[in-house]
Amino acid sequence: MNKAQLIELYTQDQRIEVEYPDMRREVTPQVVRHVDTSALGEGAVIYSQLDEVSADEVIRQQMDYFAGIGQGFEWKVYDYDRPADLKERLAAFGFEIEESEAIMALDLEHAPEFLWQPVQHDVRRIHTVDGLADVQSVKEAVWGDDSSWIADYLGGALTNYPDQMSVYVAKVDEQPASAAWIYFPKNSQFASLWGGSTISRYRKQGLYSALLAVRAQEARVRGVRFLTVDASDMSRPILQKLGFEMIAHSNPCKWKAPS
Repeated sequence: MNKAQLIELYTQDQRIEVEYPDMRREVTPQVVRHVDTSALGEGAVIYSQLDEVSADEVIRQQMDYFAGIGQGFEWKVYDYDRPADLKERLAAFGFEIEESEAIMALDLEHAPEFLWQPVQHDVRRIHTVDGLADVQSVKEAVWGDDSSWIADYLGGALTNYPDQMSVYVAKVDEQPASAAWIYFPKNSQFASLWGGSTISRYRKQGLYSALLAVRAQEARVRGVRFLTVDASDMSRPILQKLGFEMIAHSNPCKWKAPS
């Protein structure tokens, strides 16, 4: 599968047809949007079909819609979206443009052989909300901020849709050292990787690769064809060495509902 075919498949599978728990998918002639139904998060516009003439009016319509329900939302813009200046148009309407991310994909039918070898590290799958304390401790040690949202977000997933989220922690001498999770959308050829973090003193021990291998092996058993990552500039070269291909850049564009 060449890059153009992969982008087309990704767009159809992950932007047009995808559905998320606690979100209501709504399709209009110009956009696919998701409305948060949990009262905990924000909405999203994840796909749009616009041109230079229609773009500004559709942007206004989405702002009016989400303002009407009192919900902020994220419009995720990909570098192949049209019009070419969509990101700049959103900024002119007051959207906060966040840092660019590289959308990386790995075809598991052509993945590096090391991913299929038995994992030698102490990697454990977390099945309970209590077990997420290890994930929270890793995230806080790495990023130095309050990661109490882990209990609500991943805890809600493990409780309400455990078949769609798998959470892993790697330990060294019984101490949590690295953590990551994988999300499986329903009826999708893609699974997305999230949260990969390793405490500094445990780096360069293969924990990142071990967590990647565990998740890739689970994905293959479940019949998933592709893994995706929304990667930072720091992660991109690492993922490329592991066989991932960049298919696009994206920018999360945030809009806050009026108080």
